[in-house]
Amino acid sequence: MKKYTTALLGLLVLLLPNACQKVEIGHTEACTNIPAGIMHPKAAAYQAVVDKYTAKGLPGISILIRDQNGVWVGASGKADISKNIDMSPCTVSKAASVTKTFIAALALKLVEEGKFGLDDPLTKWLPAKTLDKLKNTRECTVRQLLNHTTGIADVIEDNGFYLAVLNNPARKWHPEELLEFVYGDDPVFAPGGGVSYSNTNFLLLAMVINRATGQDHSDLLREKVITPLTLSQSFYYWHDDLPTTVAQGYFDLYNNQTIINVTNFNTGSGNGYGGLYSNVYDLQVFIEALVRDKTLLTPEMLDQMLTFGEPEGTTNKRLGLGIFKDFLERAPDQFAYGHRGRDLGYTADMFWFPNQDYTLVYLINYGTDAKSELRQQFYDFRKEIVDVLMD
Repeated sequence: MKKYTTALLGLLVLLLPNACQKVEIGHTEACTNIPAGIMHPKAAAYQAVVDKYTAKGLPGISILIRDQNGVWVGASGKADISKNIDMSPCTVSKAASVTKTFIAALALKLVEEGKFGLDDPLTKWLPAKTLDKLKNTRECTVRQLLNHTTGIADVIEDNGFYLAVLNNPARKWHPEELLEFVYGDDPVFAPGGGVSYSNTNFLLLAMVINRATGQDHSDLLREKVITPLTLSQSFYYWHDDLPTTVAQGYFDLYNNQTIINVTNFNTGSGNGYGGLYSNVYDLQVFIEALVRDKTLLTPEMLDQMLTFGEPEGTTNKRLGLGIFKDFLERAPDQFAYGHRGRDLGYTADMFWFPNQDYTLVYLINYGTDAKSELRQQFYDFRKEIVDVLMD
Protein backbone atom coordinates (compact mmCIF):
# COMPACT_ATOMS: atom_id res chain seq x y z
CA MET A 1 0.00 0.00 0.00
CA LYS A 2 1.00 3.64 -0.37
CA LYS A 3 2.53 5.59 2.47
CA TYR A 4 0.20 7.46 4.80
CA THR A 5 0.55 11.23 4.84
CA THR A 6 1.80 13.16 7.85
CA ALA A 7 -1.46 15.11 7.99
CA LEU A 8 -3.44 11.91 8.04
CA LEU A 9 -1.41 10.47 10.91
CA GLY A 10 -2.03 13.65 12.87
CA LEU A 11 -5.73 13.27 12.23
CA LEU A 12 -5.64 9.67 13.40
CA VAL A 13 -3.94 10.72 16.61
CA LEU A 14 -6.57 13.39 17.25
CA LEU A 15 -9.53 11.13 16.68
CA LEU A 16 -8.33 7.75 17.88
CA PRO A 17 -9.60 8.12 21.48
CA ASN A 18 -13.12 8.71 20.13
CA ALA A 19 -13.12 5.70 17.83
CA CYS A 20 -15.65 3.00 18.59
CA GLN A 21 -13.86 -0.22 17.76
CA LYS A 22 -15.77 -3.46 17.34
CA VAL A 23 -13.43 -6.40 17.89
CA GLU A 24 -13.50 -8.89 15.02
CA ILE A 25 -10.09 -10.53 15.50
CA GLY A 26 -9.49 -11.70 19.06
CA HIS A 27 -6.29 -12.37 20.95
CA THR A 28 -3.75 -14.75 19.46
CA GLU A 29 -3.41 -18.40 20.44
CA ALA A 30 -0.15 -20.27 20.06
CA CYS A 31 0.17 -22.64 17.11
CA THR A 32 2.05 -25.91 16.88
CA ASN A 33 5.15 -25.46 14.80
CA ILE A 34 7.06 -28.11 12.87
CA PRO A 35 10.77 -27.43 13.51
CA ALA A 36 12.87 -27.14 10.37
CA GLY A 37 16.43 -26.19 9.58
CA ILE A 38 17.83 -26.61 13.09
CA MET A 39 21.03 -28.08 11.63
CA HIS A 40 21.17 -25.56 8.78
CA PRO A 41 24.75 -24.16 8.58
CA LYS A 42 23.45 -20.59 8.58
CA ALA A 43 20.82 -21.15 11.28
CA ALA A 44 22.69 -19.14 13.91
CA ALA A 45 23.43 -16.28 11.51
CA TYR A 46 19.84 -16.03 10.31
CA GLN A 47 18.43 -16.25 13.82
CA ALA A 48 20.84 -13.59 15.04
CA VAL A 49 19.49 -11.11 12.48
CA VAL A 50 15.88 -11.83 13.42
CA ASP A 51 16.61 -11.52 17.15
CA LYS A 52 18.56 -8.31 16.60
CA TYR A 53 15.57 -6.52 15.12
CA THR A 54 12.96 -7.70 17.59
CA ALA A 55 15.38 -6.47 20.26
CA LYS A 56 15.34 -3.13 18.44
CA GLY A 57 11.56 -2.95 18.78
CA LEU A 58 9.81 -4.86 15.98
CA PRO A 59 7.15 -6.86 17.86
CA GLY A 60 7.42 -10.20 16.07
CA ILE A 61 9.02 -11.75 13.00
CA SER A 62 8.40 -15.14 11.39
CA ILE A 63 10.67 -16.12 8.53
CA LEU A 64 11.45 -18.91 6.06
CA ILE A 65 14.57 -19.12 3.93
CA ARG A 66 15.39 -21.79 1.36
CA ASP A 67 18.96 -21.55 0.10
CA GLN A 68 21.55 -23.99 -1.28
CA ASN A 69 21.66 -25.74 2.10
CA GLY A 70 17.93 -26.38 2.39
CA VAL A 71 15.09 -24.78 4.32
CA TRP A 72 15.48 -22.82 7.52
CA VAL A 73 12.55 -21.38 9.47
CA GLY A 74 12.73 -19.13 12.48
CA ALA A 75 10.87 -16.59 14.54
CA SER A 76 11.44 -14.02 17.25
CA GLY A 77 9.38 -11.69 19.42
CA LYS A 78 5.69 -11.77 20.18
CA ALA A 79 2.59 -12.49 18.12
CA ASP A 80 0.47 -11.06 20.95
CA ILE A 81 2.27 -8.78 23.40
CA SER A 82 -0.45 -8.49 26.03
CA LYS A 83 -0.99 -12.27 26.16
CA ASN A 84 2.75 -13.04 25.91
CA ILE A 85 2.26 -15.34 22.90
CA ASP A 86 5.46 -15.99 20.99
CA MET A 87 5.72 -15.40 17.27
CA SER A 88 6.27 -18.70 15.45
CA PRO A 89 6.79 -19.76 11.83
CA CYS A 90 3.30 -21.30 11.93
CA THR A 91 1.72 -18.04 13.13
CA VAL A 92 -0.73 -16.63 10.60
CA SER A 93 -0.26 -12.93 9.87
CA LYS A 94 -1.65 -10.35 7.49
CA ALA A 95 0.26 -10.40 4.21
CA ALA A 96 -1.23 -7.09 3.02
CA SER A 97 -0.39 -6.35 -0.64
CA VAL A 98 1.14 -9.78 -1.19
CA THR A 99 -2.56 -10.44 -1.85
CA LYS A 100 -2.10 -8.77 -5.25
CA THR A 101 0.13 -11.55 -6.57
CA PHE A 102 -2.48 -14.12 -5.56
CA ILE A 103 -5.24 -12.10 -7.27
CA ALA A 104 -3.02 -11.60 -10.33
CA ALA A 105 -2.38 -15.34 -10.59
CA LEU A 106 -6.13 -15.92 -10.38
CA ALA A 107 -6.80 -13.31 -13.06
CA LEU A 108 -4.22 -14.83 -15.41
CA LYS A 109 -5.68 -18.30 -14.91
CA LEU A 110 -9.07 -16.88 -15.87
CA VAL A 111 -7.50 -15.30 -18.96
CA GLU A 112 -6.14 -18.76 -19.82
CA GLU A 113 -9.69 -20.08 -19.54
CA GLY A 114 -11.03 -17.37 -21.87
CA LYS A 115 -13.16 -15.61 -19.25
CA PHE A 116 -11.74 -12.24 -20.28
CA GLY A 117 -8.68 -10.87 -22.08
CA LEU A 118 -5.67 -8.96 -20.84
CA ASP A 119 -6.31 -6.25 -23.38
CA ASP A 120 -10.05 -6.04 -22.83
CA PRO A 121 -11.11 -2.44 -22.23
CA LEU A 122 -12.59 -1.81 -18.81
CA THR A 123 -15.70 -0.52 -20.60
CA LYS A 124 -16.46 -4.17 -21.41
CA TRP A 125 -16.75 -5.19 -17.77
CA LEU A 126 -17.27 -2.25 -15.46
CA PRO A 127 -20.69 -0.64 -14.91
CA ALA A 128 -21.44 2.79 -16.33
CA LYS A 129 -21.81 4.28 -12.83
CA THR A 130 -18.14 3.45 -12.23
CA LEU A 131 -16.89 4.49 -15.64
CA ASP A 132 -18.70 7.83 -15.42
CA LYS A 133 -17.31 8.75 -12.00
CA LEU A 134 -13.77 7.37 -12.05
CA LYS A 135 -11.42 9.18 -14.41
CA ASN A 136 -9.27 7.17 -16.86
CA THR A 137 -11.39 4.01 -16.63
CA ARG A 138 -12.90 4.43 -20.09
CA GLU A 139 -9.44 4.42 -21.69
CA CYS A 140 -7.79 1.62 -19.70
CA THR A 141 -7.43 -2.15 -20.08
CA VAL A 142 -7.22 -5.12 -17.74
CA ARG A 143 -3.47 -5.35 -18.39
CA GLN A 144 -3.02 -1.77 -17.24
CA LEU A 145 -4.76 -2.58 -13.97
CA LEU A 146 -2.31 -5.41 -13.40
CA ASN A 147 0.84 -3.42 -14.14
CA HIS A 148 -0.30 -0.14 -12.57
CA THR A 149 -0.15 1.98 -15.70
CA THR A 150 -3.73 3.31 -15.50
CA GLY A 151 -2.91 6.52 -13.64
CA ILE A 152 -6.11 6.01 -11.61
CA ALA A 153 -6.17 7.66 -8.17
CA ASP A 154 -5.34 5.45 -5.18
CA VAL A 155 -8.08 4.96 -2.58
CA ILE A 156 -5.42 4.30 0.07
CA GLU A 157 -4.16 7.87 -0.30
CA ASP A 158 -7.54 9.41 0.47
CA ASN A 159 -7.79 10.94 3.97
CA GLY A 160 -11.56 10.55 3.95
CA PHE A 161 -11.18 6.81 3.66
CA TYR A 162 -9.01 6.65 6.77
CA LEU A 163 -11.47 8.79 8.69
CA ALA A 164 -14.13 6.25 7.75
CA VAL A 165 -11.88 3.39 8.89
CA LEU A 166 -11.31 5.19 12.16
CA ASN A 167 -15.01 5.74 12.74
CA ASN A 168 -15.78 2.07 12.09
CA PRO A 169 -12.46 0.15 12.25
CA ALA A 170 -13.83 -3.36 11.71
CA ARG A 171 -16.19 -2.45 8.87
CA LYS A 172 -16.29 -4.95 6.04
CA TRP A 173 -16.02 -2.83 2.93
CA HIS A 174 -17.55 -3.56 -0.48
CA PRO A 175 -16.05 -2.35 -3.77
CA GLU A 176 -18.56 0.36 -4.57
CA GLU A 177 -18.23 1.81 -1.06
CA LEU A 178 -14.48 2.11 -1.48
CA LEU A 179 -14.66 3.65 -4.94
CA GLU A 180 -16.69 6.56 -3.59
CA PHE A 181 -13.49 7.91 -2.02
CA VAL A 182 -11.81 8.39 -5.42
CA TYR A 183 -14.77 9.29 -7.63
CA GLY A 184 -13.93 12.47 -9.48
CA ASP A 185 -10.29 12.49 -8.39
CA ASP A 186 -7.78 13.61 -11.00
CA PRO A 187 -5.56 10.84 -12.39
CA VAL A 188 -1.80 10.83 -11.89
CA PHE A 189 -1.26 10.67 -15.66
CA ALA A 190 -3.05 9.63 -18.84
CA PRO A 191 -3.55 5.87 -19.31
CA GLY A 192 -0.22 4.27 -20.22
CA GLY A 193 1.62 7.51 -19.48
CA GLY A 194 3.68 6.16 -16.59
CA VAL A 195 3.77 3.75 -13.67
CA SER A 196 2.00 4.55 -10.40
CA TYR A 197 1.15 1.83 -7.91
CA SER A 198 -2.52 2.16 -7.02
CA ASN A 199 -4.62 -0.13 -4.84
CA THR A 200 -7.65 1.01 -6.80
CA ASN A 201 -6.33 -0.95 -9.80
CA PHE A 202 -6.74 -4.26 -7.99
CA LEU A 203 -10.06 -3.21 -6.53
CA LEU A 204 -11.26 -2.72 -10.11
CA LEU A 205 -9.62 -6.00 -11.16
CA ALA A 206 -11.64 -7.86 -8.54
CA MET A 207 -14.78 -6.22 -9.94
CA VAL A 208 -13.80 -7.31 -13.48
CA ILE A 209 -13.36 -10.90 -12.26
CA ASN A 210 -16.74 -10.85 -10.51
CA ARG A 211 -18.60 -9.53 -13.57
CA ALA A 212 -16.76 -11.60 -16.20
CA THR A 213 -17.27 -14.90 -14.38
CA GLY A 214 -20.54 -14.35 -12.54
CA GLN A 215 -18.76 -15.58 -9.40
CA ASP A 216 -17.19 -13.78 -6.51
CA HIS A 217 -13.42 -13.49 -6.85
CA SER A 218 -13.00 -14.74 -3.28
CA ASP A 219 -14.62 -18.08 -4.16
CA LEU A 220 -12.52 -18.36 -7.31
CA LEU A 221 -9.34 -17.55 -5.39
CA ARG A 222 -9.96 -20.49 -3.09
CA GLU A 223 -11.07 -22.78 -5.93
CA LYS A 224 -8.24 -22.08 -8.36
CA VAL A 225 -5.27 -21.07 -6.19
CA ILE A 226 -5.58 -21.78 -2.47
CA THR A 227 -7.14 -25.26 -2.60
CA PRO A 228 -5.09 -26.71 -5.51
CA LEU A 229 -1.87 -25.66 -3.75
CA THR A 230 -3.15 -27.04 -0.40
CA LEU A 231 -2.56 -23.72 1.34
CA SER A 232 -4.31 -24.80 4.53
CA GLN A 233 -3.19 -21.73 6.48
CA SER A 234 -4.14 -19.07 3.93
CA PHE A 235 -7.32 -17.05 4.37
CA TYR A 236 -8.90 -14.20 2.43
CA TYR A 237 -10.48 -11.90 4.99
CA TRP A 238 -13.32 -10.95 5.31
CA HIS A 239 -14.68 -13.62 3.02
CA ASP A 240 -12.96 -16.35 5.05
CA ASP A 241 -13.09 -16.76 8.81
CA LEU A 242 -9.69 -16.34 10.41
CA PRO A 243 -8.06 -18.88 12.74
CA THR A 244 -7.21 -18.10 16.35
CA THR A 245 -3.49 -18.18 15.49
CA VAL A 246 -3.53 -14.76 13.75
CA ALA A 247 -0.85 -12.40 15.06
CA GLN A 248 -1.89 -9.07 16.51
CA GLY A 249 -0.84 -6.05 14.44
CA TYR A 250 0.92 -3.04 15.96
CA PHE A 251 1.97 0.49 15.08
CA ASP A 252 3.46 3.52 16.84
CA LEU A 253 0.41 5.59 15.95
CA TYR A 254 1.31 8.53 18.21
CA ASN A 255 4.96 8.48 17.05
CA ASN A 256 6.05 8.50 20.69
CA GLN A 257 7.92 5.19 20.75
CA THR A 258 4.84 3.42 22.14
CA ILE A 259 3.21 0.86 19.89
CA ILE A 260 -0.52 0.20 20.09
CA ASN A 261 -2.67 -2.68 18.86
CA VAL A 262 -4.30 -1.89 15.50
CA THR A 263 -5.28 -5.46 14.60
CA ASN A 264 -8.91 -4.62 13.92
CA PHE A 265 -8.40 -1.59 11.72
CA ASN A 266 -9.63 -2.94 8.39
CA THR A 267 -8.15 -0.94 5.51
CA GLY A 268 -10.36 -2.52 2.85
CA SER A 269 -9.45 -6.21 3.13
CA GLY A 270 -11.21 -8.59 0.79
CA ASN A 271 -11.41 -6.32 -2.24
CA GLY A 272 -8.53 -7.48 -4.40
CA TYR A 273 -5.72 -5.31 -3.09
CA GLY A 274 -5.36 -6.77 0.41
CA GLY A 275 -6.86 -9.21 2.88
CA LEU A 276 -4.68 -12.29 2.57
CA TYR A 277 -3.64 -13.81 5.91
CA SER A 278 -1.10 -16.62 5.71
CA ASN A 279 2.05 -18.05 7.24
CA VAL A 280 5.56 -18.39 5.84
CA TYR A 281 5.11 -22.04 4.87
CA ASP A 282 2.11 -21.34 2.63
CA LEU A 283 3.73 -18.28 1.07
CA GLN A 284 6.77 -20.37 0.15
CA VAL A 285 4.56 -22.95 -1.54
CA PHE A 286 2.75 -20.26 -3.51
CA ILE A 287 5.71 -18.23 -4.79
CA GLU A 288 7.67 -21.35 -5.72
CA ALA A 289 4.71 -22.90 -7.55
CA LEU A 290 4.25 -19.63 -9.42
CA VAL A 291 7.75 -18.65 -10.55
CA ARG A 292 10.17 -21.44 -9.56
CA ASP A 293 8.33 -24.65 -10.41
CA LYS A 294 6.03 -22.89 -12.91
CA THR A 295 3.06 -25.14 -12.18
CA LEU A 296 0.40 -22.50 -11.52
CA LEU A 297 0.27 -20.75 -14.91
CA THR A 298 1.02 -21.75 -18.47
CA PRO A 299 4.48 -20.70 -19.75
CA GLU A 300 2.86 -18.14 -22.03
CA MET A 301 0.87 -16.55 -19.22
CA LEU A 302 3.83 -16.56 -16.84
CA ASP A 303 5.84 -14.75 -19.52
CA GLN A 304 3.12 -12.11 -19.58
CA MET A 305 3.24 -11.79 -15.79
CA LEU A 306 7.03 -11.42 -15.80
CA THR A 307 7.08 -8.64 -18.39
CA PHE A 308 8.37 -5.65 -16.44
CA GLY A 309 8.14 -1.97 -17.26
CA GLU A 310 10.24 0.95 -16.15
CA PRO A 311 10.85 1.51 -12.41
CA GLU A 312 8.14 3.41 -10.59
CA GLY A 313 9.66 6.84 -9.96
CA THR A 314 12.86 6.49 -7.94
CA THR A 315 11.93 3.13 -6.43
CA ASN A 316 14.14 0.06 -6.64
CA LYS A 317 11.53 -2.20 -8.18
CA ARG A 318 9.92 -2.81 -11.54
CA LEU A 319 6.27 -3.82 -11.86
CA GLY A 320 5.02 -6.78 -13.87
CA LEU A 321 1.46 -8.10 -13.85
CA GLY A 322 0.80 -8.22 -10.10
CA ILE A 323 4.42 -9.02 -9.31
CA PHE A 324 7.63 -7.08 -8.65
CA LYS A 325 11.17 -7.44 -9.90
CA ASP A 326 12.74 -6.26 -6.65
CA PHE A 327 16.05 -5.70 -4.84
CA LEU A 328 17.36 -3.83 -7.88
CA GLU A 329 19.66 -1.83 -5.60
CA ARG A 330 21.80 -4.94 -5.12
CA ALA A 331 24.24 -6.63 -7.51
CA PRO A 332 22.71 -7.09 -10.97
CA ASP A 333 22.22 -10.84 -10.49
CA GLN A 334 20.60 -10.55 -7.04
CA PHE A 335 17.10 -9.44 -8.04
CA ALA A 336 13.99 -11.34 -6.97
CA TYR A 337 10.44 -11.97 -8.14
CA GLY A 338 7.62 -11.51 -5.67
CA HIS A 339 5.74 -8.81 -3.80
CA ARG A 340 5.93 -6.52 -0.78
CA GLY A 341 3.07 -6.20 1.70
CA ARG A 342 2.60 -3.10 3.84
CA ASP A 343 -0.46 -2.30 5.97
CA LEU A 344 -1.29 -0.21 9.01
CA GLY A 345 -0.16 -2.91 11.47
CA TYR A 346 1.56 -5.54 9.34
CA THR A 347 4.48 -6.08 6.94
CA ALA A 348 5.35 -8.94 4.59
CA ASP A 349 7.84 -9.87 1.89
CA MET A 350 7.55 -12.92 -0.39
CA PHE A 351 10.37 -13.42 -2.91
CA TRP A 352 12.23 -15.94 -5.04
CA PHE A 353 15.71 -15.07 -6.35
CA PRO A 354 15.98 -16.81 -9.75
CA ASN A 355 19.74 -16.63 -10.26
CA GLN A 356 20.51 -18.16 -6.86
CA ASP A 357 17.34 -20.26 -6.52
CA TYR A 358 16.74 -18.82 -3.04
CA THR A 359 13.34 -18.21 -1.44
CA LEU A 360 12.82 -15.56 1.25
CA VAL A 361 9.50 -15.07 3.04
CA TYR A 362 8.83 -13.18 6.25
CA LEU A 363 5.89 -11.72 8.15
CA ILE A 364 6.20 -8.91 10.68
CA ASN A 365 3.32 -7.74 12.88
CA TYR A 366 4.20 -4.06 12.69
CA GLY A 367 3.16 -1.50 10.09
CA THR A 368 6.05 -0.04 8.12
CA ASP A 369 4.15 1.94 5.49
CA ALA A 370 3.90 5.09 7.60
CA LYS A 371 6.68 7.05 9.24
CA SER A 372 7.87 5.86 12.62
CA GLU A 373 11.24 5.19 14.22
CA LEU A 374 10.75 1.47 13.69
CA ARG A 375 10.31 1.82 9.96
CA GLN A 376 14.04 2.38 9.52
CA GLN A 377 14.69 -0.69 11.67
CA PHE A 378 12.62 -2.69 9.20
CA TYR A 379 14.54 -1.28 6.24
CA ASP A 380 17.79 -2.24 7.97
CA PHE A 381 16.44 -5.74 8.69
CA ARG A 382 15.37 -6.21 5.06
CA LYS A 383 18.85 -5.34 3.83
CA GLU A 384 20.74 -7.30 6.47
CA ILE A 385 18.82 -10.56 6.08
CA VAL A 386 19.47 -10.53 2.32
CA ASP A 387 23.12 -9.70 2.94
CA VAL A 388 23.43 -12.81 5.08
CA LEU A 389 21.45 -14.87 2.56
CA MET A 390 23.78 -13.85 -0.27
CA ASP A 391 27.00 -14.22 1.74
